[in-house]
Amino acid sequence: MAIASNKSQKWNNLSAQRGQIGDLDMMCMICGGFHMTQDHWKFLQTMPQEPVDLIDDLVKMGIYKSESLNIADTLNRAELRKALFLKMAGKGDPKRERLCNELSKAAGGFDQAFAAAFGPKSAEFFGDATKISASTRRQFLRNVAIGAALVTLSNCGRNGAQQAGPDDEVSDAVDVSELEKTDLRIGFIPITCATPIIMSEPLGFYERYGFDAEVVKMPSWAAVRDSAIAGELDAYHMLAPMPIAMTLGLGSSAFPIKLASIENINGQAITVASKYEGEINGPEDFEGFSIGVPFEYSMHNLLLRYYLATGGLDPDRDVSIQVVPPPDSVARLEVEDIDAYLMPDPFNQRAVDEGAGFIHMLTKDLWPGHPCCAFAASDEWIDANPNTFRALNKAIIDGCGYASNPDNRREIAEAISERRYLNQPVDVVESVLTGQFEDGQGNQMDVPERIDFDPYPWKSFSHWITSQLVRWDFLPEERADYDDIADDIFLTDLARELAEEIGQDAPEETFRTENLKFDEFEPDEAADYVRRQIDEYGM
Repeated sequence: MAIASNKSQKWNNLSAQRGQIGDLDMMCMICGGFHMTQDHWKFLQTMPQEPVDLIDDLVKMGIYKSESLNIADTLNRAELRKALFLKMAGKGDPKRERLCNELSKAAGGFDQAFAAAFGPKSAEFFGDATKISASTRRQFLRNVAIGAALVTLSNCGRNGAQQAGPDDEVSDAVDVSELEKTDLRIGFIPITCATPIIMSEPLGFYERYGFDAEVVKMPSWAAVRDSAIAGELDAYHMLAPMPIAMTLGLGSSAFPIKLASIENINGQAITVASKYEGEINGPEDFEGFSIGVPFEYSMHNLLLRYYLATGGLDPDRDVSIQVVPPPDSVARLEVEDIDAYLMPDPFNQRAVDEGAGFIHMLTKDLWPGHPCCAFAASDEWIDANPNTFRALNKAIIDGCGYASNPDNRREIAEAISERRYLNQPVDVVESVLTGQFEDGQGNQMDVPERIDFDPYPWKSFSHWITSQLVRWDFLPEERADYDDIADDIFLTDLARELAEEIGQDAPEETFRTENLKFDEFEPDEAADYVRRQIDEYGM
């Protein structure tokens, strides 16, 4: 509602200026600004061909203002390219792409246009324009005009089928006037699994859907759980098993939670202290180890137990599994408080970077495409804010789609590495998101699927999680109604519906066969699966 109000005020203010700007100005129905709208090509054809005359017209129209040269004082070239070029190029509109390409060619390329028009020396160059040749000054002004035209295009919102970018306007499918709440607090743990939740603040996905959202860094999963129960947060970044555990009252009082969408698939690893390099070849080699996991009700704990058992180790007897908050994990490894951990990134890569450990195994090699973290909200909050919840979930799913594109990973790494988010070196986060990394054992790896972002909450995920809660005595077998748990907690149908509304593909099926490293999981045979595991491994 706040965005709608601000746009209305902007419309009124700009409308009052209309008579002062001239007959050529046109008000954009999307952003409320004066620039070329509806038919850019027709408008361009009426523009002067001489660069200096074009500059004059752009100034008169209010599209380009001479004060914009001050941008050079606050924005470097890389920031400008991200702010202007990335949000307009390659969005699926051939006309826009052709126009951008033609403008860049006229200036000799985007680098030259931006460097001359808005680069670090542009203010100095413009200030000295009277001292240099007319041809050089004319070329500079021409490039400024081209830069202004690019700014104009970047201010336009997306067209119907156009792929979303991080700075597009609010989706046409979202009626912000219907949102029950727009100021939101969303808790997160500073790990790369939270990428869609975190990046949606700096890259504008929350704003696009009408929200003034604050992402709140939390110290541990226990703190996320407790803050959720206390009502201190609107929505949460949770480990995929947490909504099941909290709804069923495992480890806390029962507090119904819905798993709205998956944040990431894969994205974890087993990291071992450097002193054991060359000694760890399989699960049996972990006997006697102290091993960290981020939370009791986590995929990390369940996957670690699954792995250890295949080596004949009883996770409750032959090793010591400790709950370690992810931000503490590298330090605990360095001081030999733990021997290894199965943690989310970037802490596996950070251990390699610090020389504290090596990566023994990526969890995608235990279960390709396994879920890890999820976007969740309480039943109570969803009931009180149904429209807000729907739009917020859509923002997260939209963000997942953007993060799933490998071409966007470096930009995302830069955005989420900041102190207020992950507080990690950019190169470490890039190593995780791109899958180009050193493993700490002298190998340079290229594993693009090290982490990925698929928001679809397969109900087979729920069945496998529930089966392992039963296997390891977290959940009594008589309470394991697999179908009811999946249907009540995993909002698979809604996730599909929202994905389709924003143009993403989503499966029609809700279950699939899950292929793990040591076995195959058929969700309709979950109880038998547990019995087979116990029969084979004795636990």
